[in-house]
Amino acid sequence: MGLEQHRMEAPLRLFCAVITISDTRRGQQDTGGAFLVQELEGAGHAVAVRLTVSDEREAIRAAVLAACRASEVDLVLTTGGTGLAARDVTFDTLRDLLDSEIPGFGELFRWLSYQQIGPAAMLSRAIGGLIGSKVVLALPGSPKALQLALAALVLPEAGHLVAQARSGRV
Repeated sequence: MGLEQHRMEAPLRLFCAVITISDTRRGQQDTGGAFLVQELEGAGHAVAVRLTVSDEREAIRAAVLAACRASEVDLVLTTGGTGLAARDVTFDTLRDLLDSEIPGFGELFRWLSYQQIGPAAMLSRAIGGLIGSKVVLALPGSPKALQLALAALVLPEAGHLVAQARSGRV
C-alpha cells in the first residue's frame, strides 16, 4: 500500500493530550499549551487531556504515561523543556520512556528550524516516538517553534502517524 492510500485510511479526528512542561508557565502564561489546543481543535481534533507539570523527571514521566494509558488519547504533544538548560529534562525523560523513537521527527524539525533561525536550531532537542501504540511528540516551548512544528510536521502527518502506530508499522 502506498503513502497516499495510508493517508486516505488514516483517522481524520484524533484525541490528543497536551502537556505543558514548565516551572513558570501556568494558566494565562501558558501561551504554548493554549496555542496547541487552539490549533488542534481548529484542525478538527479534540483535546482529551490538558496538563501542566513542572520541569521534573517524575512529573513529566507520570503525566506522559497517564496520557498514554488514557484509552481515548491517540496523540500526546508536550511543549517545553527541550532546550539545553539544566532544568530542561524533557528529552532525557522521554527518550528513556519511548519504546521506539521516530528519529525523523526531531531531524526534520531542526532542519526546518535551521531555515528560520540558522545554527541555533541545533539547540533544540525535539523528539518523537511511541509508547505502546501512542504517538508522543516533544515540542519546544517557543510559540514560533510550535507554529512551525504544527504547520509543517504534526498536523499534516498526525493521522498517518497514529494509524501506523496502531498497526505497529512505524
